[in-house]
Amino acid sequence: MRKRKTIRLIAASAILTPFAALAYYIAFLLRFGGMLEPDHVQAFVGTVGWVIAVKAAVILHSRMHQEYTQYVTFRDLLIIARVVTFSSIGITLFDAMVLGQVAIPRSVVLLDWGTSLLLFTAVRILPRLVRDQLQHWQGLSQPTGTKALIVGANDAGEVLLRSIRQSSDLHYQPLGFVDSRVELQGRRLAGLPVLGTQKDISSLVKQHKIEEILLTAGSLPGKEVRSLMSLGNSHGFRIKVLPSHEQLLHGQVDVAPRSVAIADLLRRPSVELDKQSIQQWITGRTLLVTGSAGSIGSEICRQLLALEPTKLVVVDRSETGQFFLERELRRLAPDTEISVALADLTDRDRMESLFAEHHPDIIFHAAAYKHVPLMEAHVGEAVKNIVLATRNLVDLAEEFQAEGFVMISTDKAVNPTSVMGSCKRLAEQYVQAKASTSNCRLVTVRFGNVLDSAGSVVPIFREQIARGGPVTVTHPEMIRYFMLIPEAAQLVIQAGAMGQGGEIFVLDMGDPVKIMDLAADMIRLSGLRVGDDIEIEVTGLRPGEKLYEELYSDQEQHRPTSHSKIMVAASEPRNLLQVLNDIGHLSRLADEPNEKLRAALAEIIPLQQPGQPIRAAA
Repeated sequence: MRKRKTIRLIAASAILTPFAALAYYIAFLLRFGGMLEPDHVQAFVGTVGWVIAVKAAVILHSRMHQEYTQYVTFRDLLIIARVVTFSSIGITLFDAMVLGQVAIPRSVVLLDWGTSLLLFTAVRILPRLVRDQLQHWQGLSQPTGTKALIVGANDAGEVLLRSIRQSSDLHYQPLGFVDSRVELQGRRLAGLPVLGTQKDISSLVKQHKIEEILLTAGSLPGKEVRSLMSLGNSHGFRIKVLPSHEQLLHGQVDVAPRSVAIADLLRRPSVELDKQSIQQWITGRTLLVTGSAGSIGSEICRQLLALEPTKLVVVDRSETGQFFLERELRRLAPDTEISVALADLTDRDRMESLFAEHHPDIIFHAAAYKHVPLMEAHVGEAVKNIVLATRNLVDLAEEFQAEGFVMISTDKAVNPTSVMGSCKRLAEQYVQAKASTSNCRLVTVRFGNVLDSAGSVVPIFREQIARGGPVTVTHPEMIRYFMLIPEAAQLVIQAGAMGQGGEIFVLDMGDPVKIMDLAADMIRLSGLRVGDDIEIEVTGLRPGEKLYEELYSDQEQHRPTSHSKIMVAASEPRNLLQVLNDIGHLSRLADEPNEKLRAALAEIIPLQQPGQPIRAAA
């Protein structure tokens, strides 16, 4: 390695030294009109060695010789300007302080600065220009590769184009950009024209025989990606997605383009967080996350670690889930204290010992059963795991003087039609009622389905497609809200930081999606045809299942907050003694037969009939 560095240093010196001398000589020629008198030649010969030495010292100190010419950027030009400027200052100081007399005319120093800047810039840029020009000529003489349009005449589009041009593995022939901004039409980016807007894609495909449309992951809202997919199906072109900067930096993906995924179709504009308030709330605190091995709980853990808590306590009763989670979290944050606990939230003594050991400042309660049909068959377990577990945690948070408590709820708690929804609603009521008398900030965050979480509809559809079908949908008119896992976790943390106590926050889930359309999209994204290759089979609503989901009830006032993606479902809290009495009654019946416990639960939280019109949080 040392030998290689020495060779590189010698080679750089051999290249840069003649250019340093040439720039100095050109400065003398310019200063004296191209006619050097003997005393001018003597001044040049007597000082050129010192000038080259000063320039070499500055170049080596700045490590300019180590920069890679293949990827020259504007930053490299700034480095050259800085090197040349410091060289000129060094030459002037050396002339005045060491030589003892003004041997170099000041105008020569100034001219040398300009000529050095031009020559060094040429040395850096010429290899890149020659290579790019050769590639351009090759493209003109032998245009090969898939004809493509790039969506977005912006930074992401320019990086995508540059990646295509520089990679020998990406065989594309980009013909231009499309961008929704009218003011960009007719302009050029990196040599390619902006040919039109997204509305012009169908005509551009016919005109230029376009085979693929390229876009960067997350650059378009899901609604526009769905529109492009539909257009591609009817006009015979493909949509390909390339990774974003963030995905590449985190090593989450390969550089190669991929087909559109279901997450691209449901993606919304990225969430803007108030990072300052979140960090003030989280950094330096002891945090406890329940349900840590689950899809939402584990993502909350990942995002909390990035906010630098003093300690993270993760609680779940899944031994396997906790084992793999611990390995991942310790790799993500080796310097943060992480305590992994196996515990059942219904075991009050076990949870009390955990609180006594760790004294958490903030609790994120993500643990709960979530499968509606299973809870219909096991009512007592739903009551224990959702209602009683929440009561235990809230009471312990208050007893051990925690600062904040965030419970994750579900849209199934709104006008519930199932045991699971009723239990979640009762848990919400307990948190809200308790908040009015507690020093702990107790808040609830309510949202809908999380895309691709364990046991959710997307992995089920994916498995059914892999088996050859059929894909089963319980009702052709069933509609659900969807949210990406990272997005849901971010907004849960943001809502927790905003809460003052007693709020039920409702996350903006965007537009609802018809499950029948989701199934058809997934079949098409797998390269198959609905009906011909994979059938969609309607099986009928399952026990307790809603046809439509709602985000707030008739008794709740829908109020905005300072965050555009978070609302409050405001309502008058129930009397705490009444809620305690109801929970105590269910606790005594928890091991009774299903029907008896179901009837008792229905008296507390009346069940609604599914099929009411859906209302979105505006």
